[in-house]
Amino acid sequence: MQLDTPLSALMGIGPILLSRLKKLNLNTVEDLLNYYPFRYEDYSHISSVMQAQSGEKLTLSGEVWSIGNTYTKFRKVLTKAIFNDGSGPIEIIWFNQPWLIKSITSGDKLQISGKIKKTRSKIQIISPQWEKLQAFSNQQYNIHTGRLVPVYSETYGLTSKWLRAKISQLLPNMLPKIIDYLSEEVRQDMLSLPEAITQIHFPANLDEAKNAYQRLAFDELFLIQLATLRQKASWQNKTTTYPIEINSVKLDQFINDLPFRLTNAQLRVIKEISHDLSQGTPMNRLVQGEVGSGKTVVAAAIIFLTYLSGLGSVVMAPTEILAFQHYQTLDKLLGPYGIQIGLYTGSKKFTKQNIKPEVIVGTHALLSDQLSLANIGLAVIDEQQRFGVEQRTKLRHKAKVPHFLTMTATPIPRTVALTLYGDLDLSVIDELPKGRKVVRTYYVPESKRADSYRFIENEVKNGSQVYIITPLIEQSETLLSAKAAKVEFERLSKDIFPKLRLGLLHGRLKSKEKEKVIADFKLHNIDILVSTSVVEVGVDVPNATVMAIEGADRFGLAQLHQLRGRVGRGEKESFAFLFAEDSTYPAISRLKNLEKIHDGLQLSELDLQIRGSGQIYGTMQSGSWELKIASLTDLNLLEKTRNFAQKILQASPNLDKYPQLKAKLTKTLAEVMPD
Repeated sequence: MQLDTPLSALMGIGPILLSRLKKLNLNTVEDLLNYYPFRYEDYSHISSVMQAQSGEKLTLSGEVWSIGNTYTKFRKVLTKAIFNDGSGPIEIIWFNQPWLIKSITSGDKLQISGKIKKTRSKIQIISPQWEKLQAFSNQQYNIHTGRLVPVYSETYGLTSKWLRAKISQLLPNMLPKIIDYLSEEVRQDMLSLPEAITQIHFPANLDEAKNAYQRLAFDELFLIQLATLRQKASWQNKTTTYPIEINSVKLDQFINDLPFRLTNAQLRVIKEISHDLSQGTPMNRLVQGEVGSGKTVVAAAIIFLTYLSGLGSVVMAPTEILAFQHYQTLDKLLGPYGIQIGLYTGSKKFTKQNIKPEVIVGTHALLSDQLSLANIGLAVIDEQQRFGVEQRTKLRHKAKVPHFLTMTATPIPRTVALTLYGDLDLSVIDELPKGRKVVRTYYVPESKRADSYRFIENEVKNGSQVYIITPLIEQSETLLSAKAAKVEFERLSKDIFPKLRLGLLHGRLKSKEKEKVIADFKLHNIDILVSTSVVEVGVDVPNATVMAIEGADRFGLAQLHQLRGRVGRGEKESFAFLFAEDSTYPAISRLKNLEKIHDGLQLSELDLQIRGSGQIYGTMQSGSWELKIASLTDLNLLEKTRNFAQKILQASPNLDKYPQLKAKLTKTLAEVMPD
């Protein structure tokens, strides 16, 4: 057996179990060994029934005196056992596990771990972990009881107990095959990789678990730092064939002719980008700015400079809605200078008067082999974290080596940006145009829902428009409580706002249907737009004054901040109402931060602390890297890994001096950045 042996080849793993493992993205033996516990139950306290205190977590060793199934009046199965450790009997109860009477019989010697419950009449342990004492001789150590017991993220039909058993079975044979790719120079006082994998799963104590975490978290961040720094160096070493001249006089004229004044932040970012373009190497810069901060006009200024140098530009957006809005905005800003703007999406491919455009705005359709992108000096990518690395790479290859300007409205903490997007230089538009009003935001408890609906109705009667956002398109069997857009649209139309005009928008509508809904909303033919978070980007209606968000607890704070940025774009005072399915204190406390904090970056940093990097910047957000164990809030480890990565690359830019590390990085990149 090898590390790359598929799990389907292991004894006892049939098609059903295999499908459950695939849900956790576990396909090989190595995947299973690298599936780390997210917490531990401390059952290391060995005691006796007589000494046990109520509420205490402990481990007992003894004999099963009797076991059997009984049924409640609601036909639920209770498995009850009488267990004696020599100091006295104790009752054990398991719920809905009738098969246990086949696994445990009277006379079996067990070790059990759980929480003691004592009353005047009886002593119990409910749903304890257990294992047969004779099993200890067949494995290296006890794994379910009497120790720090690892607990894993589970899926239906796949328990932590099964995962523990399978991992402990595989570890002894697999450890000699795990190659530690870190040199002594880098590893220093950290555990070896085989030691770390053993101790993350089965630590003898919390210190061992901590040491294992430090090594494995180091590895994750170190590989990311290496990859992004190498990519940046590779990019900077290429020679562009598209020199862009900075015509300061005409650029100033363009800026002065705009119908509004740019903010100091916009002017600063234009200057930073212009400096990049003047260096003679391809630019690769990320511009982060909140909704409404004016990223598009910054891009327009750079497109204008590119046009003056006789080169074309492409602007790539994640949705047709946003692509069409960029098309309209750029046509308005650049059209007066005779610059032709084209649109190329899955459903629309046209230019004015069929003239070859100098600027092409589109979606993923821009990557089509049918479209020629010759003479493109600038590629602008909006909401760049929504594109996979392979898509950005394809655009680079297709357009040879243009300058890259990527933009996002997602507030990205600096630690995240420097780690996940370390190959890009960073600019931040940290100033909103004058006149932008703060959106007054409120968490709305269920008892106040009717009041919020009356408020919404009054806003509409006063001539305003409203967004109501739901987290899903349709009801889901796994998220039955989530407000689905279709269901909510029907309910609101019939029961709540029967006299108002409601529209429905979601990602599964056909392009023409989406365009009609958006056009009707902009023309005020719709009072209330019920939508999924597809509205997050690309819909700009200054007359909208209320943003109501169902299931707000399902969204990150940064995403909620983006959504509320869709209102407050006109002269009227605007509001955001947050409805939550989870009414616990932690969930509500997190949402209430939006009532008092109106800075997107501050909210994203806060969410990073509260929810952790894994939930916020996993595969979907980063576009490639998924953190299994490391945290982007660990500033010391981030700095340490970056310093080591820089040191290693200075000593060996191609990692030829570190062949095992090079092989590991190549393998990792093949998994997270496929060509």
